[in-house]
Amino acid sequence: MRLLVTGAAGKVGQVFIPAFLADCRFAGWEVVALCHNRFIEPRERVSIVSGSISDEAVVARAMEGVTHVVHLAAVKESPDLVFDVALKGLFHLLEAFRASAEARQFILLSGDCVVGHIFQPYDQPITEASVRKAYPGCYALTKVLEETMLEQYGIQYGVNWSTLRAPWIMEKDDFRFALDFGDAQFGGPSWTEIVDEAALQRYRNGRYVPVLRDAGGGYLKRNFVHVDDLVSAILATIGNPRANGQLFNISMDQPVDYGAVGAMLKASNDLEPIEIHTPFHSNWLDNSKARMVLGWAPEVGLEQLAERAWRYEREENDPRVVWYPG
Repeated sequence: MRLLVTGAAGKVGQVFIPAFLADCRFAGWEVVALCHNRFIEPRERVSIVSGSISDEAVVARAMEGVTHVVHLAAVKESPDLVFDVALKGLFHLLEAFRASAEARQFILLSGDCVVGHIFQPYDQPITEASVRKAYPGCYALTKVLEETMLEQYGIQYGVNWSTLRAPWIMEKDDFRFALDFGDAQFGGPSWTEIVDEAALQRYRNGRYVPVLRDAGGGYLKRNFVHVDDLVSAILATIGNPRANGQLFNISMDQPVDYGAVGAMLKASNDLEPIEIHTPFHSNWLDNSKARMVLGWAPEVGLEQLAERAWRYEREENDPRVVWYPG
């Protein structure tokens, strides 16, 4: 068997490939790591293809002999790249995949941007049957189109597909810096848009943790997943006949409650909770289908997420990277 991993040098790819190679279920499988403009460490059983998935020749080279694809590559809020890479790239991959006699399964990593995460209101848990309601921006739009394109290839050509829809992916000290008021903040929301300048300066000079309120006045509930749990879900999907033609929400069992975050970090780290009102909506990404069908369950809950983030110490060769603005 031969597995192509796109976005192999990205946040998920760097964790997924070593986990895949160490999994005895995939002993003897080979990996093709496709990456663009990033370094990937050479490994046994891994061949590296460098180039953009928008280049049909690069895709053809990467797809040689491939039986399974895990498509992780994505373009965030980059309008000048988004159609060439996100959509043209997926089209090239699917065209090569459907024309291959060896091809067996195509797995797409999608995101809860497709259902608008905190930007769109839902009055019940968000399941795989919920209507797609992307938030503004080209990244969310492309994920809606990617999910639809993959489903249509299943209908039109019988492609065996599986889509994993993940919320905000956490690793290392991401969660700690998602709550940071300073310039090192990871992701969003942008504090300057919802906090006045004088208050923000005071928060930056003290030991505070933001406790967000949603549009209805309650504590905001937002969905997260740790990268280790996402990787275990991908591993549970590869070669799994029960995943054929299926979409799965891959998230923590419960969304993170910012009220609980404030209370927990006050007790454990002596941080003072600061309540901040936002226009965002609390939502619950329901992972019960993945638990039942894939036999998968997340291991990292809120307490473990925070404990790992505050315990993590970066080496000099491990700089913090802000992967995307929200």
